[in-house]
Amino acid sequence: MSRTEQKERTRRAILDAALRLSAEGTLAAVSLRQVAKEVGIVPTAFYRHFASVDALGLALVDESFVSLRELLRDVRHRDPDFADIIDNSLAVLVEHVHAQRAHFGFITRERTAGPPGVREQIRHQIELFERELAMDLGRLPATDAWSSDDLQVLAHLIVGSVVMTAEALIAAGPESEAKIVERARTQLRMVLIGALNWQSRT
Repeated sequence: MSRTEQKERTRRAILDAALRLSAEGTLAAVSLRQVAKEVGIVPTAFYRHFASVDALGLALVDESFVSLRELLRDVRHRDPDFADIIDNSLAVLVEHVHAQRAHFGFITRERTAGPPGVREQIRHQIELFERELAMDLGRLPATDAWSSDDLQVLAHLIVGSVVMTAEALIAAGPESEAKIVERARTQLRMVLIGALNWQSRT
């Protein structure tokens, strides 16, 4: 194994160890020494990969949102109407929660209880999703005359509902999944029915 491959393997092991350790509480309660011990490296070796535990947390946030953004790309590049946006986004969300449960659990915990820098990065990533969704919504016939502020408000409502749905899926067991998704679908449809009758003041 080359030196580069060994370094990447160690970096991956550090990220995975942080996910496991933070699952017992939050990243704020995880020490550099705990992570190093979990991986089987000396504490000084940690600094070859991350400047601090907070920097490690930021890397986990970026990793979590990059993978989600890739999955949502398929939804965003279709020619959706409102119903398609709801059904396709929820399907992608459920798929991603199953595939990346550890990452979603991390985001769910750290969004409110993590270190300040990690909380801010999560907030920033959610804002990016809202901006992207606002642009997509602006291309739909029903909203083509809306102001950018109103598009942002609608995107904020939708993303907020999706975030709460993800958190509910993480907290609940598989037997509750269908009920959670159906409730989210109803919620979003109610929001969008109101949106269809909204006239933006431009």
